[in-house]
Parts: sequence; structure tokens; C-alpha cells
Amino acid sequence: MGSGALAGPAGLRHQPGRGLLYMASAVFCLTVLDAGVKWLTDDYSPFQIAFLRYTVGLLFAVGIATQAGGLRTLKTMRPGGHALRSLFNIGTMLTFYYALAMLPLADTMAITYAGPLFMTILSVLLLKEKVGPRRWGAVLIGFVGVLVILQPSGTGFNWAAVLALSSAFLYALTLITSRQLSGTESSHTILFYYSVGVLIVTGATMPWLWITPSWNDLWVFLLVGVSGSIGQFCLNQAFRYSEVSLLAPIDYTGLVWATLFGWALWSQLPSFTVIAGSFIVVCSTLYIVNRERLKNAAGKQPA
Repeated sequence: MGSGALAGPAGLRHQPGRGLLYMASAVFCLTVLDAGVKWLTDDYSPFQIAFLRYTVGLLFAVGIATQAGGLRTLKTMRPGGHALRSLFNIGTMLTFYYALAMLPLADTMAITYAGPLFMTILSVLLLKEKVGPRRWGAVLIGFVGVLVILQPSGTGFNWAAVLALSSAFLYALTLITSRQLSGTESSHTILFYYSVGVLIVTGATMPWLWITPSWNDLWVFLLVGVSGSIGQFCLNQAFRYSEVSLLAPIDYTGLVWATLFGWALWSQLPSFTVIAGSFIVVCSTLYIVNRERLKNAAGKQPA
């Protein structure tokens, strides 16, 4: 995730209240999506779930385009940027879906909250940003929290946890490209090209993985498609209107929704270690976000 500035690209604006509303809506909708995906993974491949979810997503993007000036608004001069974001996001989605099939909803989300920690590391490696010792310390503390959640020497560490952690890493790469695209591309344009990318990749597997959905499952697929499309649109809008330092804390409300859905649908509640580890990760991430805010305000890199 990058930060927004008043003097940034024309597509970015500074309206914090609107950004917060979009972010809260996005987190809720995307948690509904995650719960629906977990429900469906008992009977369907994550590839099929993604294929049907983004069939709805494509229709959603086209529908918005027709209301926002016609299909010509989907024209882009940045096909490479869309392709790269799609690649990262497809990896994020599939590793997360497979993790959801094997882990409780709240546990999976708790592990993926390592994403902002990976972003700090990637900002040094890819963007050549300078990170001071205090933020490096926060990153290390954050990964201690991840280890508490994973319990490397206990039952918490398994291939499902590795998939969830991989999803967090790929998500960090996705967010780096998302903010860059939001400067020149509309939210429905980003959603459109991402949906096309997902449909191409997952559609190629359908001759082997397709299972005709039951009538009882069709409404869940529809819920997944609609909530996911609205959530992605709201997420893109949130980063268009507000800075990351303001939006980041709202992202953690997803863990509350995930805990409620997990309890209501599967009678699952996060263990003490997951709660404790999540607390460490959240605190370290918020510290990093605050240091980034101070850096932007002062025009220099804080320690």
C-alpha cells in the first residue's frame, strides 16, 4: 500500500470521511466473501469458486462502466500494470482459498495480517525506500506475533498455514501495484481487467474441475460474487480518497467479522495463541503505519 498525497495523480483525492466509509464497507463485504468461499470449499475446487465469483465480477464491472460513460471507460494505457496486478492477485486469491478450506476463518485472516509487514520489507527491496531501526524493530516484533499464531513446534504450523502466509506475501505485492494503478485507472477498470485475468486462468481448468452447483449452493455462489465485487470496488475507492495511514486500522475490523461468522456458521472461535499473536501483529503494523504517517508529515524518514 502506498500513501496518497494532495499533489498526487489526478485520479487521487483527499476526502478522509468518504475513504473510511468505503474501507469499512470493503472489509465487511470481503469478509462475507471469505465466509462464503470457506462454505463452498467443502464441495467445490477453489478454481471453480474463483471462476464463478469473477464471472459475476466481470458483469459488475461492465454494469458500472455503462453507468459511468460507457464501455469506452474501460480503455487503458497500462495493460502491463493490470497484468502484473492480476498475476499477484490471482496468487493471493488461490492460496487464500486453499488455506480457508483447511483452517478456521479467523485463523486464516489472522495469518494474512502479516501482509503489511511484508510490505515494509518489499518497499526496501523493490522501491529502494529507507526504513529506520524502529520500524525494522516493529517488523521483527510483528513476525514474532506471526510465529505465536503459527506455533512452529506445535499443531498450528502446517501446509495450510504456509499457504495463508504465502497469500499475505502476494497480497503485499498486490497492494503495491493497486495504489499505483489507482492514480490513473478507474475502480471499475481495475476490477474489469482483474476479472478478465482470473477468468482466463481459472477457465482453462474448468473442463477438469467443473462440478455443476446444486440449487442450494447457487445462492452462495451469487453472494460470493456480489459481495466480492462490491468489496473490491469499495477497496479501490477507499485508496483513491484516503491515505493508507488512515485506512489501515479499519482493515483489522475484518478479524471481528471473521470471528463472528466463524462462530455462527462453524462454531469456531480463535484460540488464545491466535488472539495473542494477532494482537502483536496488529500493534506492530499500526506502529509502522504511524511512522509512515510521521515521515510523510515531516517530509523525511523517521528512525
